[in-house]
Amino acid sequence: MRLAVLGGVLLTPDETIEDAGLLIEDGRFAFVGTRKELEASEDWEDELTLDERDVILPGLINTHTHGPMTLLRGIADDLPLMRWLEEEIWPREERLDAEKCRWGAALAAVEALRSGTTCLVDMYFYMGAVAEAYAEAGIRAVISHGMIDLGDEDKREEELRETRRIYRKCHGLEDLIEVSLGPHAPYTCSEELLREVRRLADEWGVRIQIHVAETRDEVRQVKKETGRRPVEYLDELGLLGDDVIAAHCVWLTDDEIDTLARRGVIVSHNPASNMKLASGVSPVPDLLERGATVTLGTDGCASNNNLDLLEEMKLAALLHKVDRGDPTATRAREILRMTTSRAEGVYSLEKIGRIEEGYAADLVILDGSSPRMNPCHSPTSNVVYSATGADVKHVLVGGEPVVRNGRVTTVDEEEVLEHARECAEQLAGD
Repeated sequence: MRLAVLGGVLLTPDETIEDAGLLIEDGRFAFVGTRKELEASEDWEDELTLDERDVILPGLINTHTHGPMTLLRGIADDLPLMRWLEEEIWPREERLDAEKCRWGAALAAVEALRSGTTCLVDMYFYMGAVAEAYAEAGIRAVISHGMIDLGDEDKREEELRETRRIYRKCHGLEDLIEVSLGPHAPYTCSEELLREVRRLADEWGVRIQIHVAETRDEVRQVKKETGRRPVEYLDELGLLGDDVIAAHCVWLTDDEIDTLARRGVIVSHNPASNMKLASGVSPVPDLLERGATVTLGTDGCASNNNLDLLEEMKLAALLHKVDRGDPTATRAREILRMTTSRAEGVYSLEKIGRIEEGYAADLVILDGSSPRMNPCHSPTSNVVYSATGADVKHVLVGGEPVVRNGRVTTVDEEEVLEHARECAEQLAGD
């Protein structure tokens, strides 16, 4: 089928096209230009006509989250990270099962799609159930089983067996789900596990997700145990490369910033989570200046407490201005790149992150009649500084409509909410 998207303002990090015309064929963009150009040279079977004020964006890419943690939204707010984890989160996670993670992921997919995200990078547990929920909802995902061995050989083998099982079962599911390797962090994973992760990533040709330098305490612990700071240690092990998605990256030295840039590591900046847990402020302006690939993630809903990447863009833009005392420290178009074109390397089943011919037709349409989108002196400014997920009107993934007029079309939203509430109540109980 050939679908035409007619009208609206096409906004990418590199250009703005008014009265746009897009042609989608076999799930990919076949033409990108103006409506007039499209009507003069192409034909189609179906069309989506937009208001002239609607804004078209590439589908947003969330490069770090834990989807089923939607079930823990609002639990244990306002606590330090380790107390939050050890006393509140980890004990509840012991009650998880595949059913709970499935409905938590389904809720995450609904929330993400309704706020414009078309691809999630997700590390958690029971990822077979999570993958099925994401595939049913029609959202792309790069999933990994979160591995923690704490130096225990039996635990290490158990974690690797589960990762292999998930890879065999889920990689390529519905042409949406990509499996990656998920060592939790340098302080929870042994050297042996990290080396095996690198070997498997090379053998399978998949990505690695890992938390890096999120807190000062983590840096101190890794340095005490290895004699190296986290980035130094991972680089020494040969783990770092352009297939690595490193979440947080808050406490970095200049040398570590250079290493991340040189190795092509994809840094996932999580401003809301880092602020809520008082983990610190990632040196994003320095990372960008040195040529590092910086993207945006929300982290999980227990530490954010939502999956709204449009809101995350604003937080990222403002945080570094006040941190540096410089209103030019971050700029709107660069922030938009972090959720689109800069993040394209996290996914390999299709080319994503851009509205260009040959790329997967993942796009978001913001409602131009929303008060937050008016007046429109600058579409880029309105998207980064004004819009929220509530302004999302339509979403397409691979040319398929997954959100129409603000409602997910692929799953029953009420059913998802009902099951997610039941699962959350079971986790919240004493």
